[in-house]
Amino acid sequence: MGIEVTGIFGLLVLILDIWAIINTVSSSASLGSKLLWVLLILLLPVLGVIIWFFFGPRGK
Repeated sequence: MGIEVTGIFGLLVLILDIWAIINTVSSSASLGSKLLWVLLILLLPVLGVIIWFFFGPRGK
């Protein structure tokens, strides 16, 4: 029994993930830090965005 993210909620998660990745890549953090944040967001889409929102690097 896995958790499925479908419909409007899935689209919202996808949009938030893309937004978080773009902001992370455009931030002034180091390359290693950016890579770790992008991997976290990609591997844990919902939880990764929540963690990024509170602790992640922001764009310029």
